[in-house]
Amino acid sequence: MQTLRNIAIIAHVDHGKTTLVDAMLRQGGVFRENQSVSERVMDSGDLERERGITILAKNAAIQYGDCKINIVDTPGHADFGGEVERVLKMVDGVLLVVDAAEGPMPQTRFVLSRALELGHRVIVVVNKVDRPDQRIYAVIDEVLELLLDLNATSDQLDSPMLFCSARQGTCSFSPDVPGETLEPLFQTILSYIPAPEQDVDAPLQMLVSSIDYNEYVGRIAIGKIAAGTLRQNQEITVCDYHGERPARKAKAVTLYEHEGMGRKEVTEAFAGDVIALSGIGDVSIGDTICAAGEVNPIPFVKISEPTMEMTFSVNDSPFAGREGKFVTTRNIRDRLFRETLKDVSLRVTPVENSDSFLVAGRGEMHFSILIETMRREGYELQVSPPRVLYKEIDGKRHEPLEQVVLDVPEASVGSVMEKLGSRKGELMEMTPLGNRMKLTFLIPSRGLFGYRGEFLSDTRGEGIMGSVFVEYTPYKGEISRRTTGVLISHETGEATPYGLYGAQDRGNLFIPAGTAVYGGMIIGQALKSEDVVVNVCKMKQLTNMRASGKDDSLRLVTPKTLSLEQCIEFLGDDELLEATPESLRLRKRILDHSLRMRASKKGE
Repeated sequence: MQTLRNIAIIAHVDHGKTTLVDAMLRQGGVFRENQSVSERVMDSGDLERERGITILAKNAAIQYGDCKINIVDTPGHADFGGEVERVLKMVDGVLLVVDAAEGPMPQTRFVLSRALELGHRVIVVVNKVDRPDQRIYAVIDEVLELLLDLNATSDQLDSPMLFCSARQGTCSFSPDVPGETLEPLFQTILSYIPAPEQDVDAPLQMLVSSIDYNEYVGRIAIGKIAAGTLRQNQEITVCDYHGERPARKAKAVTLYEHEGMGRKEVTEAFAGDVIALSGIGDVSIGDTICAAGEVNPIPFVKISEPTMEMTFSVNDSPFAGREGKFVTTRNIRDRLFRETLKDVSLRVTPVENSDSFLVAGRGEMHFSILIETMRREGYELQVSPPRVLYKEIDGKRHEPLEQVVLDVPEASVGSVMEKLGSRKGELMEMTPLGNRMKLTFLIPSRGLFGYRGEFLSDTRGEGIMGSVFVEYTPYKGEISRRTTGVLISHETGEATPYGLYGAQDRGNLFIPAGTAVYGGMIIGQALKSEDVVVNVCKMKQLTNMRASGKDDSLRLVTPKTLSLEQCIEFLGDDELLEATPESLRLRKRILDHSLRMRASKKGE
């Protein structure tokens, strides 16, 4: 047995967790001196690299002297909080990374509260100290206030603070003394984070905190051995703390321990080790692996409930089946239920007598990552706009409330406050940060639908916005989702320059000339509050008469191309998004214009 430390790195999105892990891996000797390594090496997924965010928690290990340090890199976005909550059971301490300019943000509070509840020791790492707009001393005070706010124990309040530049790979004990390497960080981890309890003689217990999948060996259970010793080909019992499934026999076919960025096969593992285990076909997150004949499950941290849902259904548009490889109900059902094996904060419920599924999750980003992943795998589907999940408490309807922290230029404060006020937002705090302002609001989750795009426009791209679920609150009343109507294609065909030229005066177009359209498809945003049906497929009538003056050339305005997130934000209550591997198409739920008008009159 060797000396061990198990740590997780937690922070708000974009505060430098993954970059810090990069530097730790480099200085921990995981890579050769001359080895070419990409930035943010732990963000291995294509989507993670493109968006610059961590979506899935990942494990790595470094050898520092005679001590092995297991590191878990966690997501920073609130929508993937389920990932953070479950991996905290695997570790004995956390590195809390805080941006030296932005300070603690909503997700910082969320993940730190979970770590403190579990009694973990915390090392505070103030990162990006080389930023020109850093305000280190103010951020130190904010972190201490946050610890007090979250009822930290006296030991947790005395958490050591380190000052880092993850990009340069330096760290120091004082904000006034520049660091040279990450040596102070490694020393603090060894001296402050406790070694895991290693009772190797007790009966085996291992909580499954994560699931990986390999097409050759099936599901791979990842977790920390809480007690005992596990050997290759050992008979084991798998049980569930909540008693939802009966205990069952299994066999530990192959054991792996983490080494650098990869895994190494081993023949035995001991209490305190974070390992991966294959051979159990139906293992799930939250299961406990015990010695043969023993049923002694470990309490599993309660994952926060989903707050939003969307309807995923089979694509039934006129263009259905043209671009996707997996298009049937069975394909979509199997894929969604496979996702729930890895993502504990996702819920999937089939809708009776329908080709649809209710998918509940944490937020718009949570859904958009799932939809984008499915598109890239060849799936074709259509989704409804997101809607919040209400709860009945004491006979009254309650809805999810979020805390939103915004860092905006002073010139944009008025428009941001006006917009959030109209969406039932309540200003809680207003703090000046030089020539910028930090605003804290409490707002219903519904009030944020479609706002992020407006926020970036109002702040000219300079605003920073973060939100986290707080609690359920009594229903706040109606909030309008969108104030403008849409431009709807009248017929099926190909959009022509002449047709689009006639339509562009009615609103902002989403499609260029040559795009295939169908009746009921949304091709732009109207300037007025009503929907406008336009014929973008019409051709100019040609005659053999020569005009006295030259025809004016048709100048088309460049269309606005919507990303997947923008499409989801834009959707109205009577609209759907058609997502295929090649296209994103917005459409009305009822495609036929006369049927749609009849339905709207009935609704009135």
